[in-house]
Amino acid sequence: MRNDASNALSSGSEFAGEPPRASGSQTLLRGLDVMEAVVDGPVSLAALAVRLGLTRSTTHRLATALIERRYLTFTPRLGYQPGPKLLELGFAAQRQTDIVQVARPHLESLALATEDTVHVGVRDGTRALYLDKIPGRRRVEISSRVGDRQPLTATGLGKALLLDDAPASWEALVADDQDGGARPIDYATWVERMHGYVAGGHAYDLEENEDLIRCVAAPVRDASGRIVGAISVSSAAQYMDDDRMARLTGEVRSTAHAISRDLGWSR
Repeated sequence: MRNDASNALSSGSEFAGEPPRASGSQTLLRGLDVMEAVVDGPVSLAALAVRLGLTRSTTHRLATALIERRYLTFTPRLGYQPGPKLLELGFAAQRQTDIVQVARPHLESLALATEDTVHVGVRDGTRALYLDKIPGRRRVEISSRVGDRQPLTATGLGKALLLDDAPASWEALVADDQDGGARPIDYATWVERMHGYVAGGHAYDLEENEDLIRCVAAPVRDASGRIVGAISVSSAAQYMDDDRMARLTGEVRSTAHAISRDLGWSR
């Protein structure tokens, strides 16, 4: 039989010292608040009660019930922190997450707003693999196709995938793409631009991969903060002058952040 704390968590009954609450959903929300409050734990009982705005007795009851269900753990002299059940659920959710499925509605909104071609892709060895493409409404032919593997160092999407890489690795990647048929570049200029992209959290393709085609790209991250993909908006250079690319940058980054949050990422 479960102890009183577990019954308190599941029943939604009123707690001593707390204002009356009508529904069990309020107790459920309190339990979720407890788990969110210890995510950067460990947190002592006193500090946890202050964060939640609850009495220590109520906080202890909620936490004890969550410990019983393995959502929290308690270490003497340290406090409460996330338990193994949260890890199990997190890994299960991550395994079931498909970046294309998650990104699709965001990409459709971005394509509608910009009227340009939108892509999502991932890193595949030393190439960028395009997983989805939504054509734009302008009469612009973008040669990319779903399943294409494009140079990492020449495409905006590819460069966005490289933003967390050590600069020491860039030269070898550029050399590999050049050997694979990518267009010749001035390496010093490329490196200077990449440092700017790293600082800004986005990347551009300035007709480096295809004549008269420019794009704005940004990375997508998972719950660990790791770059797991990237999105881009591409169009003809006549629709992508420097001013418009600058204006699009915030929109593309916001969309990438929205997809990342759906994958579990948090700032």
